[in-house]
Amino acid sequence: MYSAEIQNRIKQFNPWLIEPDKAKEFIGHFLPDLYINREDENRPLPQNLALLIVGPRQAGKSTLVWHLLQRYLPEILFLNMEDPLLRLGCQPTAEFINLLKNHYSFIKAIFIDETQHLPEAGLVIKGLIDARLNLAIFVTGSLAFHLRSKTRESLAGRVTRKRLLPFSMRELMTNSHPPNPLAARHLSEQIMAHQLIYGSYPAVYLAKNSGEKIILLNNLVEALILKDVSDIFRIKRVDAFRKLLTLLAGQIGQIINFSELAAICQVDVGTIRSYVEILEESHVVKIVTPFAGGKRREITGAPKVFFLDNGIRNQLLNNFSPALDLRTDRGQLLENWVFSEIYKSAPLPAAIKYWRSKTGAEVDFIIEYAGKIYGLEVKYTLLKQPKLPRAARSFLDVYAPENFSLLNSSLEQEVTIGNRKVSFITPYGLSRLLYEIFG
Repeated sequence: MYSAEIQNRIKQFNPWLIEPDKAKEFIGHFLPDLYINREDENRPLPQNLALLIVGPRQAGKSTLVWHLLQRYLPEILFLNMEDPLLRLGCQPTAEFINLLKNHYSFIKAIFIDETQHLPEAGLVIKGLIDARLNLAIFVTGSLAFHLRSKTRESLAGRVTRKRLLPFSMRELMTNSHPPNPLAARHLSEQIMAHQLIYGSYPAVYLAKNSGEKIILLNNLVEALILKDVSDIFRIKRVDAFRKLLTLLAGQIGQIINFSELAAICQVDVGTIRSYVEILEESHVVKIVTPFAGGKRREITGAPKVFFLDNGIRNQLLNNFSPALDLRTDRGQLLENWVFSEIYKSAPLPAAIKYWRSKTGAEVDFIIEYAGKIYGLEVKYTLLKQPKLPRAARSFLDVYAPENFSLLNSSLEQEVTIGNRKVSFITPYGLSRLLYEIFG
């Protein structure tokens, strides 16, 4: 039997169940004044499956679910797993399912938020789905790693997984509906200027001034270090973790050496690798490995690191100077921005890599998707003529990618080189290119 204390807590979190006529008013508190539609949010929801939304903290996961839940008002049950009593109420799973059947049989949707705090979260989700309660089930979690580590039960065939990251250029452009191409280009330049310096976490992007944006970014980083790392992952050497973050921020787009990082942080290599894994699973950084096409004269084992948000990276280095032409890291900022845009648009089966020969020839990004490969080189420079670097020509000759593009600051032109289409694009054209690749 469930205690009166737990049932009262459920009522406190779900006041619309008691006062259905005020449901929109209650739910409105969970939604921002300006809602920006997310990619693919209007696709039909899965039948007899849970929608599992994972991504970094404060990327808008809960906001997205509340937006989707409006169609089920007021028959919604909301459970926030940060609350100890509600966590207790979800276990054991069989008793929780009986509670739903006996007291909440009228609900049409259930939303379990912050699932990373729930022990054996996978078992709870599995039990809800297998019980066939005829409910729409929404689940969010900041740390996919933590969710998986708490259960050996596979959720394969039971969930549809959606990765939600900070706003992409395409999401922001689509939301603004620019009336003509000139306005669209101007808007894209404004958006990119913001993303290069402050990134595009929802609260940061919508903040009114730079001071507020910097405070929010600082809070995000501290939440990652102090809350996620210390409390959830129980990392003892928080100082080493913090130093590693700063070192990686200075090495975006560069080949990283785990042994060197370990020596600087004064920990062993295994610890550094585990820290990087945590950062990846927390959706802070992404390790990019070399494209191995089977040729003898290419590097196959040296990884690079990119941040999923430029704002987090700049906060770690305390550099928010908007004067890009005066910044020595402007090329890194642009390359990292391009990576983040690719990653936000890429379906889960897609792979993002880089190519480098043993002689030093390199292509920034190689995208593998649906049996095809695409090359993308990034240059923070003004081009006047459609000329490819020698490394790009080498890759084009050897691998004949489906498409090869060079993103630069000025030239927009499509040419044919060696019977292959080569596109010279500016940042304005990146969203269109990604749509052509991923749909």
